Amino acid sequence: MGTYEYEYSDRISFSRCDINNRLSITSLIDAFQDASIFQSEDAGVGMEMLRSHSLLWVLNYWEIEVERLPGLCDRVTVGTYPYGFKSFMGYRNFYLKDEEGNYIVKANTTWSMVNTDRMTPAVAPDFITGAYRIGEKLEMTYSPRKIQLPPDDECEKEVMDERTVMLHHLDANMHVNNCRYINFALSAIDSLDGRGREEICGLRADYRLQAHLNDKIFPVVYEQDKVCTVALNNADGKPYSVVSVTYK
Repeated sequence: MGTYEYEYSDRISFSRCDINNRLSITSLIDAFQDASIFQSEDAGVGMEMLRSHSLLWVLNYWEIEVERLPGLCDRVTVGTYPYGFKSFMGYRNFYLKDEEGNYIVKANTTWSMVNTDRMTPAVAPDFITGAYRIGEKLEMTYSPRKIQLPPDDECEKEVMDERTVMLHHLDANMHVNNCRYINFALSAIDSLDGRGREEICGLRADYRLQAHLNDKIFPVVYEQDKVCTVALNNADGKPYSVVSVTYK
């Protein structure tokens, strides 16, 4: 069956760079998301096949470690592979390598398989899990999935302006795309003086509820030294997602 990794070569384009002419963190996540879609489609267990069986993989958690982000016109390799399946859960690593083959970004994700008719967890069937080869876990930090909000007396807390979910925030599953939550969080952090210009070395995202068209999102930013944690709450104060960003 060949190697367990799925890789594709890429070159960093201007349209995906940040103000420092480096690949933006959201463009990085989009590239990782594309890699997992490409692997699943090429393995014959892509979105249409899942839909025909009323199944869907739902992302629960990101953890990303950044040594450095590539610059404009750099040539890189984007890679991914699953390292385990258990009941309705799936576990997948991602990575970015430079032109010399060195890891410059590593990431871990956890996923749940959902039956879309009942919107309940579903054990991943053998014909899906068997379409992949299982790889070894990357050497990186594996933090607990649930991101804890810091106590109010240990941080600076800012309640930011609400955001409305628009059509361009949605993906083909008709809920807010995973990376768009991170965009919402980074936008809230950018409103803090100077913070958005700092270099990111780590990011975690904990997904809890699905937001849909016209829903209201109420960001709350908790700032502690080099870490900003953002709760993207619904109108009842329950998080759709919690995003934690670590700066160098």
